[in-house]
Amino acid sequence: MTGTLSEETKLRDEIVAVGRSIFDRGLTGGSTGNISVRLSNGSMLMTPTNASLGDLDPARLSLLDKQGVHISGDKPTKEAFLHTCMYCARGGDNAVVHLHSTHSVAVSILDGLDSEDVLPPLTAYYVMRVGTLPLIPYFAPGDKALAEAVGAKAGRHHAVLLANHGPVVSSSSLANAQYAVEELEETAKLFLMVKDRPVRPLTADQVADLKSRFGS
Repeated sequence: MTGTLSEETKLRDEIVAVGRSIFDRGLTGGSTGNISVRLSNGSMLMTPTNASLGDLDPARLSLLDKQGVHISGDKPTKEAFLHTCMYCARGGDNAVVHLHSTHSVAVSILDGLDSEDVLPPLTAYYVMRVGTLPLIPYFAPGDKALAEAVGAKAGRHHAVLLANHGPVVSSSSLANAQYAVEELEETAKLFLMVKDRPVRPLTADQVADLKSRFGS
């Protein structure tokens, strides 16, 4: 038994709407990127493999049980393990978005990054929606070793950046995961725009104040 029909129908429609919005604004192209949500009973809805986020069919989304076994719908994305390892480490999160967004990927291929926190705290909303962003070493797409590397960071970080690949973000809801990954992409864009100039990121005290106020 999956989640209630009304819950599942609503979430299927939400995935389709978010996918189309992300695709239409050029945040991921072709058949790249994937989205999942976790239902109240622990089962997961996930975008299928080789599917464009701009052209999803709610009836063909992949349904997996809480152990990650495919139940129905099209074959799930080959990066399903990125989603399941985030859920395993983050019991309060119910949605994951993984993109190949241009500016985030561009940052992920730069040399000399702080692997524990890739981007500086340039804006308050980045701190509030993303916080710290560790860099996960490069693994080939579909390599299960990537799941272990992400899982090792996921308990303390709801957002990670895969080297030469793109961001993975989880949150309590699909809307919040979408907002966070979009804030990450905008901050990556800002970082690339100003990285060769003197910048004035938020101070440690300002970051601490934001975390105290908003629990980020």
